[in-house]
This record gives sequence, structure tokens and C-alpha cells, in this order.
Amino acid sequence: GEVRVGGFGGADGLAAYLGEHGVTAVVDATHPFAEQITANATTACAATGIPLLRLSRPSWAARPDAASWHWVDSLAEARQVAAQLGARVFLAIGRQHLAEFADWTDRYVLARVVDPPDFAVPENWDVLRARGPFRLDDELHLLRTHAIDVLVTKDSGGSTDAKLDAARQLAVPVVIQRRPPLPAGVAAV
Repeated sequence: GEVRVGGFGGADGLAAYLGEHGVTAVVDATHPFAEQITANATTACAATGIPLLRLSRPSWAARPDAASWHWVDSLAEARQVAAQLGARVFLAIGRQHLAEFADWTDRYVLARVVDPPDFAVPENWDVLRARGPFRLDDELHLLRTHAIDVLVTKDSGGSTDAKLDAARQLAVPVVIQRRPPLPAGVAAV
């Protein structure tokens, strides 16, 4: 098959691509928080009559410890809740939204990212560049070494949950952003 890296030029560009390449079905297997591409795929498929199926990793909401987490609908809400829970925060939210926390200069922040942030992080931050999956022993070591007292993450789901196991074992509160809703009419498995 073909591999394409990069955008399509919005919903119209994706619709044109689908038509030009004779695509007969689309499977959206993007990250659960990749709202724009899912919206574009929904619009493009509706416009072209091409069936769309959303493939989603299992949510972490079904975990036995999920009921004890602080569920929020936005990172702004996550900021508020986390600020009340601790002064040593582990941000495992991805690089794109770290800047929303950039004014946190009154607390220690450990941010784990694959790619470096695109802004100058405050001096009280440590940025750890790493790509998962991560092992439980390593996550326990990370939380202990940095004396983390609150974890902020997104419900990305799937098997990247060792940080949640470590938080449970060390009684570190978890603040977790719920997944955005799928566009109406999109079938998901």
C-alpha cells in the first residue's frame, strides 16, 4: 500500500484525495484526541458517500481504579484540579498543549514528550523526551525520583497505561481528560 505523511488540505482536500485514488472505505485510526482529522474524515466521507469507521483504542475508563480519578472535560479544568492536588506535577498530555501550563512557575513540572516543546519552558520544569510504551518499574522509578504528587494525562487508552499503574501503587492522584465526543453518525469499534 501507499504511505502518506502530512495533511490533505482539510476536508475538501481529503475528499479530493479519496476520489482521485479510488478509495472505497476509510478507517480513522488516529489518536483519540486528534479531533480535527476525525472531523475532516467525517465531512469528506459524508460528501463523497464513502463509508467511515472509527477504530478507537479501549478507554481507560473501564479500569478498576478509574472511579478514583479526577475526570475533567478540558485541560483548563485539569489545571484547576491539579493545582489543588499537588505541587509536583507530571504532565503526560503531549507536546501540543504544554504551553497551556507554561505559567506554572510556582510548582515543579515534569513533562514527558516525544518531540521538544515549541516554547521556552520555565526553569522549574524538567522535560523528558521519551517514546513509550513504558514499563511499570520505570514509571515507579520516575514518579519516586521526581517526587511526583499528581499526574495529569488524557484518556488516550490502550496499552500505554503503566503510568496509571504506578500512580495507583504510589497513591498519586490522577487528573484525566475525557475523550472528545465523536461526530454524530460515526460508527466506532
